Amino acid sequence: MSLTNHLEELRRKHKALSDQVEMEQRSPSSSDAEIAQMKKRKLMLKEEITRLSAH
Repeated sequence: MSLTNHLEELRRKHKALSDQVEMEQRSPSSSDAEIAQMKKRKLMLKEEITRLSAH
């Protein structure tokens, strides 16, 4: 997989997680721990995108 394709995939995953976090935050039955875990994964993806984009 090329770097460009990998970055596109990471960005797609980041966007999907962002949408999911937003949806969960609106739901009264969602758990704060689950939302925090999703936000952590989202941040890790963002850091990976930034790191790879710097190359």
